[in-house]
Amino acid sequence: MNILILGIGNILFQDEGIGAHFIHYLDEKYVFCSNDTTVSIIDGGTLAQRLIPDIVKYDQVIVVDCVDAINSKAGDVYFFDFEKTPSNINWQGSAHEVEMLQTLNMIQMHADLPLTHVLGVIPKRVADDTTFELSAEIVTAVLTMEDTMIKHLKTLGVTSHVVNEITIKEIAEISYKREIKNGPQL
Repeated sequence: MNILILGIGNILFQDEGIGAHFIHYLDEKYVFCSNDTTVSIIDGGTLAQRLIPDIVKYDQVIVVDCVDAINSKAGDVYFFDFEKTPSNINWQGSAHEVEMLQTLNMIQMHADLPLTHVLGVIPKRVADDTTFELSAEIVTAVLTMEDTMIKHLKTLGVTSHVVNEITIKEIAEISYKREIKNGPQL
């Protein structure tokens, strides 16, 4: 099985970049191992539709992005099957030029969408100022996001080993110049 962890977000707009920062964090902190599964990591930034040829190559995809939800607060984390998106989730209104939701819907219309899960977090600050700095709520949410991701990968037969103790704050300062170790370069 081939798994893609896809980070989405504009790192110039504070919390809106958490998807991209988070996958750089995973890539720097962990090595993923399995006898019969590969894990690739892609920083999709705001590419959306341009990611379609990459997304359809995988058996399973985990999209990491900002979401909005009714009765939620900054830092709340959601993990769900894209085919069964909860009714309280609104995955639109981010600073992406073309929404990732629309991109996944296009792939789905062509019956090419792999099994897709979304790891979403409610942002506090989006486009207030151009900075890589993340809000305290998002920094705290990363612990839940990380735990959720590691547990989900384990259900897919992938073990995770820490190789570098690094924080999301440290990654947010340098993710714009990092190359992903565990995935194709776009």
